[in-house]
Amino acid sequence: MLKVIINGCSGKMGRVLTKCINESSDFELICGVSHQNTDDLNLKTYSTMNEVNEKSDVVIDFSHHSTLDDVLDYTIKTKTPLVIATTGYNDEELGKIYEASKIIPIFHSYNMSLGVNVLLRLVKESAKVLSDFDIEVIEKHHNKKVDAPSGTAVMIANAIKEVLPSLENNYGRYGREAKRKQNEIGIHAIRGGTIVGEHDVIFAGHDEIVEIKHIAQSKDIFAKGSLAAAKFIVAQEPGYYNMDNMF
Repeated sequence: MLKVIINGCSGKMGRVLTKCINESSDFELICGVSHQNTDDLNLKTYSTMNEVNEKSDVVIDFSHHSTLDDVLDYTIKTKTPLVIATTGYNDEELGKIYEASKIIPIFHSYNMSLGVNVLLRLVKESAKVLSDFDIEVIEKHHNKKVDAPSGTAVMIANAIKEVLPSLENNYGRYGREAKRKQNEIGIHAIRGGTIVGEHDVIFAGHDEIVEIKHIAQSKDIFAKGSLAAAKFIVAQEPGYYNMDNMF
């Protein structure tokens, strides 16, 4: 049974992950970390990772990019494998993750859904064949999501640019001079209601369109994916890992 600490336990995903762990016979939830009130969780909690006294087999982070230093300090100090499922990191923060992965094993993905990671593979293969098509990415999420575009939309664009490196991201369009450029990937963010997450990749050519789509119908898929990542990462040597390494 793997012992787990959740950073961001009071957030929407933290609560879903807590439920999934409590329903599993493979994991034990040791404690949680959150800046918010957690009285209703029936779980020992701390305000920061550096206050944690317990030792776990793995830390799963579903929090906010601003807590990165805190979680990295703790996991490096205790040599604890880390699963990062948080989005919104800038280049400097990503650099810190890469540096920390030289000391501890880190699994990092902007989307823990197994289906999304299949989508990424399909997108790469499509980009190889449909290289002269116009490519657009549309992502939809609930009205509480803070960052835009979604981390998954960025992952999709990056996957395409691995195949077609000359393309550049164009985040939405507005104005009288908004004609599409040939060397761009259009990325568009929609926010509304309680949409869990939808990602649609459009390859638009002359007289034909190919669409690849993923729809998340509940947040459980992300929690279960992070638990699969936890099982994987605890058996690894220090390094930077993602879904490509798991399959």
